[in-house]
Amino acid sequence: MTASAGMTALEQIDSRPLTKRQKSLILLVIAGNISEFFDIFIIGFAVSSLLKDPSWHLQGYEAGLIIAMSGLGTVIGAVLWGRLADKIGRRASFFWCVLLFTLFTLAAVFTPDDGWVMLAALRVVVGIGVGGLNITSIPYIQEFVPAKQRGFLSGLASVFIPLGLLLGSLAQLAVGANWRLLIALGALPIVLLLWLRRVPESPRFLQSQGRTDEARAALAWALEMPVDQVGRLPAVETRKTASYGLIFGQYRKPLAIITVGSFCFILGSSVVQGWGQSILGSGFAFSPSMVGWLFILVSLGDLLGRLASAWLADVIGRRWTLFGFSLLGAGGLLLAAVSSGMAGTGQLDLTAGGWLFFGGILIAMTFGDGAFGILNAFGAEQFPNHVRPTGLGLGYGLGASAKVFGPALLGALFGTVVSLDVIPLAFSVFAALLVLGGITYLFAKETRGLSLDSVG
Repeated sequence: MTASAGMTALEQIDSRPLTKRQKSLILLVIAGNISEFFDIFIIGFAVSSLLKDPSWHLQGYEAGLIIAMSGLGTVIGAVLWGRLADKIGRRASFFWCVLLFTLFTLAAVFTPDDGWVMLAALRVVVGIGVGGLNITSIPYIQEFVPAKQRGFLSGLASVFIPLGLLLGSLAQLAVGANWRLLIALGALPIVLLLWLRRVPESPRFLQSQGRTDEARAALAWALEMPVDQVGRLPAVETRKTASYGLIFGQYRKPLAIITVGSFCFILGSSVVQGWGQSILGSGFAFSPSMVGWLFILVSLGDLLGRLASAWLADVIGRRWTLFGFSLLGAGGLLLAAVSSGMAGTGQLDLTAGGWLFFGGILIAMTFGDGAFGILNAFGAEQFPNHVRPTGLGLGYGLGASAKVFGPALLGALFGTVVSLDVIPLAFSVFAALLVLGGITYLFAKETRGLSLDSVG
């Protein structure tokens, strides 16, 4: 196959099986994104431990603020890195995200006793790094892979994120109650930077910057062929530089869909991720080791859900996949709400109520959070090439405010102790909003099977 055969570079990508280098890029991005849920788990476990540590005197609302500050950092990070990915490149942004969150995760190990304010402040910076991982990596993959597999392959960047919960649960079982050691393990992903050195920048970004030779070299790297055999590059239209003003001015509809949809899908799952361990441990009196084992099951359910949504998106379409998953996830949240209410009023034995609550959050995470196997990839497809990370980062970043609102709200409702009587109303609201999120995505443009240059 040569350039003279008449195939364009995009046609070459679409007509060939994935090369080892394309697979290597996908694996790199998967490994980076797994770090996100590992980070979420370790701070959730740390907070659960600190609530029981007499030397910290941690109150419920303080614990809620620590978790919420992680969410605040994620909001800032998604908006910031989405814009920077269009300015300095996908690869460079991914590099700085990993470096930032690993260094400040390590710094959190040295938080003094009763230093919840310092821990919360560090969590903001960690969140800024973590918040950019998925936003920068999805366009990165999308711009290297075939159109017919784009939903599934770019979804893989999110599919395996729940392995972070699994690894976090296993690490917790290994280190026991030593939350400082567990947090220190969160800095290990810094080794990914060595892997990243072997991967080029996105060809579409390079071409948008007028660096055509580098773009051709990046495609040759991905296709594992000589540069002179790479076909014709797609024409690059002269357009305004990506900016927030451009997104608000010309892409208001996709921005609104992604913002509202992301908020609704994130709200319930962020509460389960941040408070699930504490509710099972303090509310239902499950042992720390039992909570660790149960969250291994949650991580596996979430993983299967994301894999299913990424696959179904290329079979039945993105919109109906998200809608169906929203209904199933909402059912899980309602089961968690009813079981905690009955256990709190004595209608159910505390242990039986705890197991039903666990079943509810397992369903909610499998489908409600499992929708993220395609949700951000679909969001990215709503914008054209030249503003894709900026648009996705802004929409997802605004929607990710749910990571602040949800955990902080539940912490405020709990007050000084974790109490089951506040869960039913909160989780019922989260369920209703999840359904609203599924409906919202029905108004998005279906992109199944379309070329990346023809969507948005």
